[in-house]
Amino acid sequence: MNENRIEGRNAVLEAFRSGKIIDKLYIQEGSHDGPLQNILREAKKHDCIVNFISSQRLDEMSETKKHQGVIAVSAAYEYSTVEDILQKARDKGEDPFIILLDGIEDPHNLGAIIRTANQAGAHGVIIPKHRAVGLTAVVARTSAGALNYTPVAKVTNIAKTMEELKKEGLWFVCADMDGESMYKCNLKGPIGLVVGSEGDGVGELVRKTCDFTASIPMKGDIDSLNASVAAGVLMYEIVRQRQ
Repeated sequence: MNENRIEGRNAVLEAFRSGKIIDKLYIQEGSHDGPLQNILREAKKHDCIVNFISSQRLDEMSETKKHQGVIAVSAAYEYSTVEDILQKARDKGEDPFIILLDGIEDPHNLGAIIRTANQAGAHGVIIPKHRAVGLTAVVARTSAGALNYTPVAKVTNIAKTMEELKKEGLWFVCADMDGESMYKCNLKGPIGLVVGSEGDGVGELVRKTCDFTASIPMKGDIDSLNASVAAGVLMYEIVRQRQ
């Protein structure tokens, strides 16, 4: 049983009303009756992402087979705010060190990145609301407990969040195969490391908002690393330089 999946109209409505954090809501397309409208109102109130999908797709997702046209996916852990992450750096008396993920969709990758971020001393992780995995049970398990210690904030717009963080003195390095070798980059001071999705890398707008790009020198026969491995390598180059 997937502990993050809530199925059925009453169960989903009560989840919203009890204050449970819902990451995504799936509703059968073409459904407009009263109970579903109530659920949609709650979703809007809580700024929840709503996906309208076919009855067949809902049936495939459903574990109870009694979804009544609605399935919600709740967060395994509560999200922090960007301010919480900055405050953590202040409390430690350290320059902020933040990991920003642009569209990581694999929960194992997200969990592994959060785990490494914790070990590398990063103050938090920022993920986007759309087109990315949230804090599911798989992410929590893969993080090996790091989710209890490393704040994860979810934002609507990564590029806009970066602009706001620049006002706090942060600057941003984008992980990109075409960037300058990470060994030649100055990665000291208040920094945000931006890592893109497994397939598409960092989006154009987010890339333009970065101050520069850094690459990992490759000696092998294939041209890229798994997103969580690449993130880990760059995090530890930042750790090396900060010391």
